[in-house]
Amino acid sequence: MAIERLLGIMARLRDPAAGCPWDRAQDFRSIAPHTLEEAFEVVDAIERQDLEELRGELGDLLFQVVFHARIAEEQGAFDFGDVVAAIAGKLERRHPHVFGGEAIADAGAQARAWEQLKAEERSTRGLGGTLDGIPLALPALTRARKLGRRAAATGFDWPDASGPRAKIIEELAELDQARAEGGDRSRLEAELGDLLFSVVNLARHLELDPETALRGANARFAARFARVEEALAARGLTAGSASPELLDTLWTEAKRAAP
Repeated sequence: MAIERLLGIMARLRDPAAGCPWDRAQDFRSIAPHTLEEAFEVVDAIERQDLEELRGELGDLLFQVVFHARIAEEQGAFDFGDVVAAIAGKLERRHPHVFGGEAIADAGAQARAWEQLKAEERSTRGLGGTLDGIPLALPALTRARKLGRRAAATGFDWPDASGPRAKIIEELAELDQARAEGGDRSRLEAELGDLLFSVVNLARHLELDPETALRGANARFAARFARVEEALAARGLTAGSASPELLDTLWTEAKRAAP
């Protein structure tokens, strides 16, 4: 099997006598940043709709899973088989309408049942708080969305998108007030954070993923700015040497060309 080949390669790389010095030196903490990087590279390939690249990036991400599992196996904690068994069991438990006798009416009912099952699992792990178990290491926008969604499941939410929209206006006014009063960095950061959290709540009510929305905005900005630089280069200028009026004009043209 292909996975057995990969597991064998990982074991050889970690072999104390004949393995790779770099791979032998790693632990959970040292390879965690690589795991995150590989996950983001998977998303990048998806965003670019590059299936050939996606195949390779998924392999890199799978290797990270195998790497963590191998370190755990060496410590006598668990092995790759235990990882597979754990996720298989979890998926079966969370889909009783597929693997059991329960009936689920629609996707909305499935989402509610899913959250209920996860709440029960958190309880068995001693995580009694509604917001317990949401990883701190998640990207901030993603964690904010999860926090809001988890809280909303208890009824702590606005009835519709007009609530978070009004909250955005309120938080923006508080940020403006903090600036007018000469607030220090920590106060301004707190007010900006509240504003961003409100924007995430609006995205949740609109059933949009804020990470995806911001990635799209990043891509549009980069494409438009590249057009501005091309237009400036044709005039023998750079962004640093152009007037604000010219930059504004070229930016407007770039937005029309790359909406």
